[in-house]
Amino acid sequence: QVQLVESGGGLVQAGGSLRLSCAASGRTFSSYAMGWFRRARGKEREFVSAIDWSYGSTYYADSVKGRFTISRDNAKNTVYLLMNSLKPEDTAVYYCAADHRGLIRSGVTEVPSYDYWGQGTQVTVSS
Repeated sequence: QVQLVESGGGLVQAGGSLRLSCAASGRTFSSYAMGWFRRARGKEREFVSAIDWSYGSTYYADSVKGRFTISRDNAKNTVYLLMNSLKPEDTAVYYCAADHRGLIRSGVTEVPSYDYWGQGTQVTVSS
């Protein structure tokens, strides 16, 4: 069992930055691939980024590539999402998720590929 708690969301002006954190409980955190998703009001949850268990591979949605950076610290059981050059269209609730498969595989962008989810943190970008 893995429990995930996101933090770091807030209100920021366009062009600004935020760093989201996702703290995980459970001894097996380091073996999980981790992902970030977001859901804007009235839209479906969409993939943002993923990182494999060893920090060897990362993957990004085209909409955030070059602006967002995912990282993890297995000693702290935490995964991060650094978001730079934020745009109003980045406004959403951001969720972290854990995938027991550990590696970035086919389906990494799909919600059903993940076993555990956090409650989300709100990010609002003003224009």
